[in-house]
Amino acid sequence: MKTQQEIAVFLLRIALASGFLSAVASRLNLWGARSSGWEKFVSYTAETNSFLPQSWASAIAVLSTAAELSLGILLLLGYQVKMTAWGASVLTLLFAVAMSISFGIKEPLDYSVFVFSAAAFLLSNFSRHIWSLDQFLYQYQ
Repeated sequence: MKTQQEIAVFLLRIALASGFLSAVASRLNLWGARSSGWEKFVSYTAETNSFLPQSWASAIAVLSTAAELSLGILLLLGYQVKMTAWGASVLTLLFAVAMSISFGIKEPLDYSVFVFSAAAFLLSNFSRHIWSLDQFLYQYQ
C-alpha cells in the first residue's frame, strides 16, 4: 500500500514534468492557438537575459528548450529522479535570477519560478519514487 507521502512525491514529480513539457509544447505550437510560438519565445529569452548579448538569444532558447524537454521526459519517466530534480531546481533558479535581473523580483514571483525551483529541490531530497523507472530498475539490482 502506498503512503500519502509517496503519492504526494509522485504527484510533485508529475506536476514538475508537466510544467516543463507544457512550456516546450507551447514554444513548438503544439497547444494550437494557445501556443506562444518559437519567435515569441526567442524574443522573451532575449528580454529575460537582457544582461547578455542579444545575439545569444537563439542559442539560449535552444539550450533551455532542450534542457526543459530532457528534464520533463526524465521526470515523467522517473529516471534518475534525484539528479534530474536537482538539475530542474538549478535550471529554474537560473531562470528566476535572470528574470529578477531583467524585470525585477515581481515577475519570477508572479510566475512562481522560485516555487518551481524549491519544489524540484524538495523532490531531489526523497530517496523513494513510486511508479518510476528508478523503482523498476532498483527491483532488479
